[in-house]
Amino acid sequence: MKILVTGSAGFIGFHLTRSLLIRGEEVVGIDNLNEYYDVNLKLGRLAETGIPASHISYGHQVQSQNFSNYQFVKLDLTDQEGLQKLFKEHQFDVVCHLAAQAGVRYSLVNPQAYLDANIQGFLNILECCRQNPIKHLVYASSSSVYGLNKKMPFTVDQKTDLPISLYAASKKSNELMAHAYSYLFQIPTTGLRFFTVYGPWGRPDMALFLFTKSIIEGKPIQVFNRGLMKRDFTYIDDIVAGILGVMKRPVFPDPLHGKPPYRLLNIGRGKPLGLMDFINEIESNLQKKAKIEFLDMQDGDVAETWADTTDLENLTGYVPLVDIAQGVKSFIDWYKTYYSLNPRQLGKPAVKVLRS
Repeated sequence: MKILVTGSAGFIGFHLTRSLLIRGEEVVGIDNLNEYYDVNLKLGRLAETGIPASHISYGHQVQSQNFSNYQFVKLDLTDQEGLQKLFKEHQFDVVCHLAAQAGVRYSLVNPQAYLDANIQGFLNILECCRQNPIKHLVYASSSSVYGLNKKMPFTVDQKTDLPISLYAASKKSNELMAHAYSYLFQIPTTGLRFFTVYGPWGRPDMALFLFTKSIIEGKPIQVFNRGLMKRDFTYIDDIVAGILGVMKRPVFPDPLHGKPPYRLLNIGRGKPLGLMDFINEIESNLQKKAKIEFLDMQDGDVAETWADTTDLENLTGYVPLVDIAQGVKSFIDWYKTYYSLNPRQLGKPAVKVLRS
């Protein structure tokens, strides 16, 4: 297959791309390399897949030095002309759309970034898939679409019409847009609602990265809702295994029952863990206690997430294999190695506010 991975310099996109390349699939990756967090981390991921930073220029296809089956293009989702040119040239079989403006807190200060990347960008991807027929569009949704739902675990048949952040609203919009294009143009689409993904090469604005960095440096960590939080922490290798299983199983239309080729799936570990237990695991691996600043719940956040992954299990045989102890250790081992080799990057800000 020829596969497009958007956001291939991002956390999940990088791991998925690397797995696809090792499997021998032909992959084209795109990413705009924006400055939401340290660009050097994104360039480091690309270097792992054989894409040197010195070869990257906007719109130019860079051949990997490590994989003959990989090309990378710096390209923005809002560049409709550039996307159409890429789709027409490569005629992709499968599109895995992972690029997005991430983060709940950042959506409070720069909402325009979410409209540009997550709404306009996704529309451009859908239009390219319509004009250049593909076998399957797999795209990233989010557990945040469940909003203030109280019934646990979250199931895909629950109502998700009350988002509490613009980020969540943008992801819910993606699901609705995908349904419309599946219905109108018979494009097979699968939306994956990700639950708290973590692991090596993770984003600097996420809890594991922030906590690890602060504990090592002896700085206090901010713990919201007084620590009374639970998350369905899911290791990146399990996430990638789930995506790979879904990609090769496109949904088919069911004209007898009037159903388009559209579906939604939860992808998580299915075992919520208390935030304080998560912090204890980090402390255990670092052999250092955290200085904790307990705070009230932050705007746009929820107290608990928990995925029902039954549909994904039935479809692909998905079984998460990595427990918290293994996963946290793997991240911390990576963190120590990466920043010992790249010490100047450690002080980079986790989030840089961009102009809208």
